[in-house]
Order: sequence, then structure tokens, then C-alpha cells
Amino acid sequence: MTSATRPPRIPARPLRPRLIATDLDGTLLRDDHSVSPRTVAALAAAEAAGIEIFFVTGRPARWMGVVSEHVHGHGLAICGNGAAVVDLHGGPGAHRFVKIRDLVPATALEVVEILRAAAPGTAFAVERTGGLHREPGYPPLHLEPPQSIAPAEALLAAGSPGADQPVLKVLAHHAELAPDEFLRSARAEVGARATLTRSSPSALLEISGPGVSKASTLALCCAERGIDPAEVMAFGDMPNDVEMLGWAGTSYAMGNAHPEVLAAASGRTGANNEDGVAAVIEEVLRSR
Repeated sequence: MTSATRPPRIPARPLRPRLIATDLDGTLLRDDHSVSPRTVAALAAAEAAGIEIFFVTGRPARWMGVVSEHVHGHGLAICGNGAAVVDLHGGPGAHRFVKIRDLVPATALEVVEILRAAAPGTAFAVERTGGLHREPGYPPLHLEPPQSIAPAEALLAAGSPGADQPVLKVLAHHAELAPDEFLRSARAEVGARATLTRSSPSALLEISGPGVSKASTLALCCAERGIDPAEVMAFGDMPNDVEMLGWAGTSYAMGNAHPEVLAAASGRTGANNEDGVAAVIEEVLRSR
């Protein structure tokens, strides 16, 4: 029996979620970045049963077109690892920032300086609300060309292109370090100045403001709705999901999840290519 047909491991507690929070890449989306018909049906059934669906992702808002038609009534998603809450009504290009938890440029510059010294060869990019700006040595990892190319110090300066737009996160890439090693060492050097995590298979760190994470922004959104953590079910696969999975009352690691995610979650389900999120939602709705 494969994980696609085996029932998910559901924690031994009553499952009556009011809100489902799910990561996208490696979790809800298949490896080809599609949402399967089974998953579309499961999301719609959950919403029809009165369960809110929140997409909680490291993606910027402009990359949310793949799921914007599945946000149903509220239309909200948490993007940039918690740096922004976005209303996706209107589809791609028509999103509206509802909440921004930015990274102060002076703090970003301090972190860049620390990582340049601690890990020579690190290349940086700056994600603002209007687009990506990168250094000449930063690899073309993303879906669109950069808004501008310059050293990080210039990208974060007061007169830089896009300086009137908040900084959502800084990206730091190293061509030689192992991803988990890079994250561990960078966290030790940066400390509480900023939040560091990763979601890429490469040594690519995502740097947000202090205290900003998927978990903390999801907690704010739930508090506004009067939803307790015990009423939240969360899904994820990479280190940037760990805090959210620990915060939610019930959480699931995907079959393809990073070891830290497997340790943090209270349950497990199938891999993203096997519709693991849909399998749990179907089971929950049957139990209701």
C-alpha cells in the first residue's frame, strides 16, 4: 500500500478545525506547481463546511496566481513567510496588501554585513512589495527578472530603486555551503536581530524582521477572527513551516517533509504529489 492510498496518521484528539493553514510548494502544490482536481475539491468542501482555508507561503504575492481562484470567501493569504497578508481577490496582478510586517533596511544592512563576514561568497537579493532586486552574483533562481541589480548595500540605501516600498525579506545564497549548515551558522551569527529560515533545496536563506514568521502572522490573523490555536490545522514540508506546525493545535508533515518538520508535526500524511493535504481534509470531513 502506498502513501497515496494509506490513510493519513491523524492525531488522537477531536478534529474540529475552524481554520486550515497550508503551505504551498512541496505541500499543497504538486511538483509541477499545479493544484490537483482532488485538492481543489477538498478545499471547496472544507470551505462549504465552514472551515476557512489560509495559504501560508514563502512566495511573494505576485506568485500567487496558481491558487488565487481557490481562496474562496475571505480571499486572504499569508505571503513572504509572514511578512505580508494579501487579499487575492481580483486574481494575479490585482492583489492588495492588507498587513505588512517589514524588515527595517538598517537591520537588513546589519545582517548583510554579518553574513558577508561569517560566510564569504554569500550573494544577496532584496524582496520589496513591488518586486525583487538582486546583487550581480545572486543566481537567477526566481520566476521573473529583477527590478534592479546592484550590491545589497546599494539596494537597501535610501535612494535605491524601490526605496519607497517596504522590504519584506532579504535572500542570502551560498553556492558551496550545505543548506542546513548555512542556516545553523547564520542563525548563530545573526541572533535575534532577524528571523532566518529556509524553504529551498539549495543553500538559500530567507531573512525577515525579528519575530516575523508564518506562525506569528497566522496567530495575528486567527486572533482577529477569535480562532484559538487548538482550532487550527496546519500542513508543511520545510523548515520555514516548523514554527507554524508547532503553534497549530493539529499539524501534519508531508510524506516528503524535511526531518525537522517530521519532528515538529503531530501527524503525518502523504507526499505533495500524492495529494496528502486533500487526504487529511477528506478524512476530517468524513469524521464530522
